Amino acid sequence: MQRRVLVPLLAVSVMAALAPGLAATEAAARPGARTAPAATSADALRPFTQQKPVWKQCGSETPAAFQCATLKVPLDYRAPRGKRIDVAISRLRTSAPGKRHGVLLSNPGGPGNPGLELPIELSSRLPQQVTDRYDLIGFDPRGIGRSSPVRCGLDPEENTLLRPLRTFDKNVALARATADKCRKKEGSTLRHITTRNTARDMDVLRAVLGERKISYFGTSYGTALGAVYTQMFPRRADRFVLDSADDPQRMWRGMFQVWGPEVERAFERWTKWTAAHDATYRLGDTPAAVSKSFWDVVARADRDPLLVDGTRLDGAGVRDLTRRDFYTVRAGAQRVVQLKEAAQGSPAGPEGPALPRSPRQPDASGALTVACSDASWPRDIQTYRRDSIRDAHRYPLYGDFVSGVTPCAFWDKAVEPATVVDNDVPVLIVHNEWDSQTPLVTGQAMHRQLKGSRMVTVDEGEGHGVHGTNRCADAAVNSYLATGKMPAADVTCRADADKRRTPSMLPAPGPLG
Repeated sequence: MQRRVLVPLLAVSVMAALAPGLAATEAAARPGARTAPAATSADALRPFTQQKPVWKQCGSETPAAFQCATLKVPLDYRAPRGKRIDVAISRLRTSAPGKRHGVLLSNPGGPGNPGLELPIELSSRLPQQVTDRYDLIGFDPRGIGRSSPVRCGLDPEENTLLRPLRTFDKNVALARATADKCRKKEGSTLRHITTRNTARDMDVLRAVLGERKISYFGTSYGTALGAVYTQMFPRRADRFVLDSADDPQRMWRGMFQVWGPEVERAFERWTKWTAAHDATYRLGDTPAAVSKSFWDVVARADRDPLLVDGTRLDGAGVRDLTRRDFYTVRAGAQRVVQLKEAAQGSPAGPEGPALPRSPRQPDASGALTVACSDASWPRDIQTYRRDSIRDAHRYPLYGDFVSGVTPCAFWDKAVEPATVVDNDVPVLIVHNEWDSQTPLVTGQAMHRQLKGSRMVTVDEGEGHGVHGTNRCADAAVNSYLATGKMPAADVTCRADADKRRTPSMLPAPGPLG
C-alpha cells in the first residue's frame, strides 16, 4: 500500500443550489430481499441533495487541484428536519475531461479510518487509463476525522477492544465504563453513526455531484460499506471494486470471531514454512518443534513478562502481538525469533534487536460506535463468558480474545437491523489467500451474497489489501475500472514468493482492517 499523505485540511462551507432531477431514495435490490424501513422521501432530502459545495484547496501543502468541501447531512434520516452533521469531502478531478466516465468514491477501511486524503493515494497507485476516467472522490465517513467526529475521550486501555479471558471480570467492568463514557460524551448521536447511514451519506454526495451513478473502491470495512450501498441503492452502483472483503452477515461480532479459527490455519502454515527455513530462524526443523518454540515463549511470558519496546508482555500479550504476523510467514518468524531472544534475556527494544512493529491503531471511538450501532449485540454477560471459555479451548491462539465482552454489550439498541446483502449488482472482489484482518472465507462469503460479482483470489497472497501488490490482480481491477468489463469468470492469480510482506509494508488497520 502507498504511504498516506498527511496534510492540514480546510473546513469549507456549502451553500444551497439546484441539482436537477436527483434525490437520495432507497430501493430494494431483488424481490424478496430484506430491506430497511420505508425510505425518506425525495422531497424531505432535497435541502441536502441540492447543496452546492464550495470547493477550496485542501491545504497549503497539497496540490492545488486537490480540493475539499463540507456537506450537511441529517443525523437521523428518519427525521431529516432535525439535527444536521458535517461530512468532509474531497476531490481530484480528471485531467482528461474528454475521457471522463464519472466519479470514483473510496473508503480505506476500519471502521473508523478517515478517507479524505484517499484521492491523492489512489492517483499515485492507479494507472492513467483509470485516472483519466474519473474524478477521484474522498470523504471522512460520518463520525470520523473531520466529519462531525465522535470523541468518547478513550484512554489507551479503553481503546483496546479485544482482551483475554483471564481478565474477564475486569473486561466487563471496563466495557461497561467505556460504553457509559461514550454515551455521556455523545448521547443519542451514537445510534446514528452506522454503515447504513454512511451509505445514505454517499448517495447524498452522489446527488450533490450531479451524478446518476457512482463507482467505488473500498478496502476492508470499505467493502462492507460498498456492499451495503449496492443493496440500498442498486441502480446507482456503477463499477464497484471491493478489496479484502468483509462478510456482511457477520457484522460485527462475527467478524471478530472468525479470527479464532482462521489464525489457527495461518499458524499451522507458518510452522511448516518456518520449519523449512530452520537454517535461518532456528525455531525448529519440524512444524511441531516450531510450534513448541512459540508456546514456550508464551509460557515463559506468563511466568515472567517479557520486556518488549518498554512494554511488559505476558502470554496473552504475546498472543495478541503475534496474531497478524503469522499470516505473513517471514514476518512471523522474525517476530518469534526476537520474542524468544527477549525470553532468554536479550532486551527487545532500544537496547537490543529491533522488533518489527505492527502499525498503531487509530482512536477507537468511531470504530467502536459503528460496530456497536450497526446491529444489536448479546446483552447477557454470561454468553460472552461461555463463548470465551469454549473458544479458548477450540482456538488457543486467539479464541478467548475474539469471543470476549466489548462495550457493545452495553450499547443502546441499534436503530435498525444490519443490512442483509443479497443482490445481483456487478462487483469485482479481490482477496489474498492469507489475509489477517478479513480472512479469505469472509471474501468468499461476500462473493456468494453479491451474486453478480466476480472474484480474483491471489493464491498464497499474504497481507491485508491486494491492490498495488500483485500485477495479475491489479490488471483485473484496472481493466474493470477503465472499461467496465469484468472477467468472464473468477480468476486465480499467483503470488510472488520473493514479495512476501513485512509489518512495515502493511497498511495501518482499524479494529477490522
